[in-house]
Amino acid sequence: MTNPSSSINRLRPYQKEVALAILDSIFSRKGLTFSVEIARQGGKNELSAQLELLLLTLYMTKPQNLIKCSPTFKPQTVISIMRLKDRLNDAGFNGLWVSELGYIIRLGNTRAIFLSADKSANVVGNTAHILLEIDESQDVSREKYNKEFKPMGATSNVTTVHYGTTWDSSTLLEEIKNSNLELERKDGIRRHFRYDWQAVAKYNPDYLSYVNAERQRLGENHPLFLTQYRLLPVHSGGGYLNHQQLAQLSGRHPRQHQPESGKIYLAGIDLAGETEEGKAQSSRDATVVTIGELNFSSCSELIKQPTINIVEHYWWTGKKYSELYPQLIDILKNIWHCRKIVVDATGMGQPVSSFLRQALGSKVLPFTFTAQSKSALGFNLLAAINSGRLKMYAGDSSAEEQEFWREMERAKSQYHPNQTMSFGVDPIQGHDDFLMSLALLVKAATQYSPRNAKGS
Repeated sequence: MTNPSSSINRLRPYQKEVALAILDSIFSRKGLTFSVEIARQGGKNELSAQLELLLLTLYMTKPQNLIKCSPTFKPQTVISIMRLKDRLNDAGFNGLWVSELGYIIRLGNTRAIFLSADKSANVVGNTAHILLEIDESQDVSREKYNKEFKPMGATSNVTTVHYGTTWDSSTLLEEIKNSNLELERKDGIRRHFRYDWQAVAKYNPDYLSYVNAERQRLGENHPLFLTQYRLLPVHSGGGYLNHQQLAQLSGRHPRQHQPESGKIYLAGIDLAGETEEGKAQSSRDATVVTIGELNFSSCSELIKQPTINIVEHYWWTGKKYSELYPQLIDILKNIWHCRKIVVDATGMGQPVSSFLRQALGSKVLPFTFTAQSKSALGFNLLAAINSGRLKMYAGDSSAEEQEFWREMERAKSQYHPNQTMSFGVDPIQGHDDFLMSLALLVKAATQYSPRNAKGS
């Protein structure tokens, strides 16, 4: 059986710095509340598990609890339970700890209780005597924490730790962080700890390589890289694309009206809504097909994905689906020989996408817009633009080119809890059919895998 304190000594310097501050608050009964921001995959969960291991061993003769909550029970809480079990076994406690009720680990008389912070979870009645941990605090409801978790430590003036990465200014973690920084200015006691990806990479060369690849793939100012690795908050309500991204999207290749031999073409299709009379709602939106050419010669060690050159647009307003069917089949099959086609299958788009799949086979992939799926679509589009993998054909003064850039410039983004976003053009300012068609084209590119040639 190992010395309990050795678990802290095995931590990296930045993890140990946090652990010692937390332990000092516990042992001195200060009851401080800490905020800990560590870049994604930087070791915050390991820090938490090693703290739990040490505290269970030090307090094992006392009937007391430490409590940890996560935004969801599966997978987040389950992962924390598994990690602590592994650390107990590593320390030689295999056969000595006991699992109770599927969410409690007991060593001697001391319990580590793992709870879900989901809004529907019933957690009232638990008491934290030693430590209260809030994992991924940026995704935990303010109301849930203040009403049900914070009071768990009231009788013992418990030390509390909020772990996570930044998101926007409205999160619980951001609120705790700002409060801690204000208290630090008053009394000089450090309560907020922040270690971005560069701080972590000093001690892990493999992590440095991984994050550099992510930076190339996503772009340094991509919302996910900005928040999860640089630990800088995003701000809602601004432009979806900034001036730099608009410049990166601009290409020099000419528009094409027919394919070139040997090239790979894909399509993204955003469908107009249709009225009961069978006509597209011309005052609201249109059907747009965006054709893109894939180029695998641009792949590198860091960026393993091909570039996508937008080569053609088709744009219809006020046209019945029944009239569009033969045109779409001809364009996608006979003209461009598209290898992958992602089509909007939301609402009235479902029968259209089903018809196209029957006619063209498995190369047609239906896409249903939901808050989650649209968020992922928006993040993927940003990554393609930021990494220089997506280029629009050179200006040709056409109506399609002008509408494309009008929508790109007017698009706005809004950030929501749980690292999701919405994006689009305010209906008051116009349409976003070209924008959504473009996002679906990028989705098509992620679904295409080139066939490897087979030799005899």
